[in-house]
Amino acid sequence: MKRILIALLSLCLSTELASAQDLKSPDGKLLMNFSVQNGGIPTYKLTYKGKVVLKPGKLGLELKDQVPPAKFGTEMGMKSGPANPKTSLYDQFTIADSKTSSFDETWQPVWGELKNIRNHYNELAVTLHQQGTDRNILIRFRLFNDGLGFRYEFPQQKNLNYFVIKEEKTQFAMSGDMKAYWLPGDYDTQEYDYTTSKLSEIRGLFHTAVTDNSSQTQYSETGVQAPLMLKTNDGLYISIHEAALINYSTMNLNLDDKNMIFESWLTPDAKGDKGYMQSPATSPWRTVIVSDDARDILASKMTLNLNDPSKIEDTSWIKTSKYVGVWWEMITGKSSWAYTDELPSVQLGVTDYTKVKPNGKHGANTAHVKEYIDFAAKHGFDGVLVEGWNVGWEDWFGNSKDDVFDFVTPYPDFNVAEIRDYAKSKNVKMIMHHETSGAVRNYERHLDQAYQFMKDNGYDAVKSGYVGNMIPRGEYHYGQWLVNHYQYALEKAAKYKIMVNAHEAVRPTGINRTYPNLIGNESARGTEYQAFGGSKANHVTILPFTRLIGGPMDYTPGIFEMDISKLNPDNKSHLNATLANQLALYVTMASPLQMAADLPENYNRFLDAFQFIKDVAMDWDDSKYLEAEPGEYVSVARKAKGTNNWFVGCVAGENGYTSKISFNFLQPGKTYVATIYSDAKEAHYKTNPQAYQIRKVLLNSRSKLTQFAAPGGGYAISIIEADPSQTKGLKNL
Repeated sequence: MKRILIALLSLCLSTELASAQDLKSPDGKLLMNFSVQNGGIPTYKLTYKGKVVLKPGKLGLELKDQVPPAKFGTEMGMKSGPANPKTSLYDQFTIADSKTSSFDETWQPVWGELKNIRNHYNELAVTLHQQGTDRNILIRFRLFNDGLGFRYEFPQQKNLNYFVIKEEKTQFAMSGDMKAYWLPGDYDTQEYDYTTSKLSEIRGLFHTAVTDNSSQTQYSETGVQAPLMLKTNDGLYISIHEAALINYSTMNLNLDDKNMIFESWLTPDAKGDKGYMQSPATSPWRTVIVSDDARDILASKMTLNLNDPSKIEDTSWIKTSKYVGVWWEMITGKSSWAYTDELPSVQLGVTDYTKVKPNGKHGANTAHVKEYIDFAAKHGFDGVLVEGWNVGWEDWFGNSKDDVFDFVTPYPDFNVAEIRDYAKSKNVKMIMHHETSGAVRNYERHLDQAYQFMKDNGYDAVKSGYVGNMIPRGEYHYGQWLVNHYQYALEKAAKYKIMVNAHEAVRPTGINRTYPNLIGNESARGTEYQAFGGSKANHVTILPFTRLIGGPMDYTPGIFEMDISKLNPDNKSHLNATLANQLALYVTMASPLQMAADLPENYNRFLDAFQFIKDVAMDWDDSKYLEAEPGEYVSVARKAKGTNNWFVGCVAGENGYTSKISFNFLQPGKTYVATIYSDAKEAHYKTNPQAYQIRKVLLNSRSKLTQFAAPGGGYAISIIEADPSQTKGLKNL
């Protein structure tokens, strides 16, 4: 009898051990525990240096109850069997297998914040078996020194072949009522200002956080968007996002504010379904980046590391680009996209624009575009973007119009060949603009012709846009159908050796590692909103912790005239930043695609400050995050690729900031000339935004700087290895 009891006890212990698995990060600071709880429910929890990051949270999916399809050849509409009630992929599991492994590599991105990126993690792959349905899923966990990534994998099998996701039930169980930097959950836009509050306050603040947008669909008063930045009461910084969003619906987060548990909330399609799957398949990675130092969140490359290596073998055609363009003047209302005001509506191939009266304010005309080309050539810019060059802008928005643009037919005052040849003579590349107005089927019909037109006329990059509600009607910007469209356009562009900068598309998830021709996205509240009433002064101190976690943003900085009424007397907007803040953005919001967004005449007024925009690099060998607190300040130093030159940027929020940095990242024994572009003492984003000062000093690796940044302000520094002839008369910092 005693032997039987011992044997049963051993069996119980082995069963308990088999249902729980621990995984540590390579440095041992992060610990993830996976277990199957009573009822066969898979759960996980996460700690950092012994502090709770995530309490036990459930994992799994709920499938749609489907009637099996009739076999081919049977009478249409007849059911071949009863409805399948077995929709759970979230319980009744046992662990069938588990494997652990480690991985460590260093890879080089085509462009980015670092020359070399280390990809180092420990992995746990758990195969779960659901005996009642004879189905298997695999949950793969990767624990890095900076966070956790996990995803669902669906092996091909008889009883899980084609299936429809009703809900993904992944939980992120927070440790308490912490501070959150959040956007209202929305299926169609991320173009909101951030709200900072406790988790318990989201419900009460939700409706005031929602502002007007051209397309928007909220789903819950406690719904928020990823990437989500959080700060615990005991000093942990946590970012929740996703990586490698391919053939799947975008993840939002819905908060149970009684228990402080977020659950994944997938964007549905027009029918309300949240994903059509065929095994073998995988979900995107769900990511949790964590540290007790905010700078580590900004420095994390985990999102990139969870994406596949580049699928483009020859990347020599993918180039960083600094550009100007015919854009801000339309955004402010100084100029127009449309050629005429005479027509209430237009039709492609029918409307004869040669017989209408021009409105006299069309920005994309040949003579005016040449002025931008001249400005770009004079100041060393790579490209010129022109919006409103193609026919159809008279009734492009808000009409649910499918056949809205053809992407190849110019207005009468825009001579494609003449501009092409003129730009080439000035060594300037033209950047194409494709606004779809949400008419995605129309864009796909024209895509090959549009890309070929670009190549024929010397355009190597396109800014695409998806303003307004989607066609097919009822689809959302962030649903699986649209995610697949954005990917289709990107991969098609790669075949034509075209770089893509997609606006109003899904927020990035590190896809640019796999397809580095994705050189930028908007997918957040950009500078244009400064001409639509303004953005909060702290906006650019939060974006690096949220939107930029997934990839660079075409934020379009560099506005020097903050009073928009000086461009358009009917627009009373004010840009809520100082001029020095605008310079710093070129460093704090690193991107391979950077626009000097203001008008040439405004840059000509401040050529000494404009020099920084001309000098700053766009591709980097190294990046050092010097100071960081979400909503308050971000200070970054970056080393220009292939040089010994550095650039520093600091942005401050509503309260301003006194920055204190060390230059110990510089090469010891070297002397550098630093040009510091900073706020003047009297600067303020609202009352005196153009008050700045410029000074030159000498520095080395032992130098330190204490620098004032005004409310909504900042500073920028160019640091150039000193030539002896440049040091005369300069003082050490």
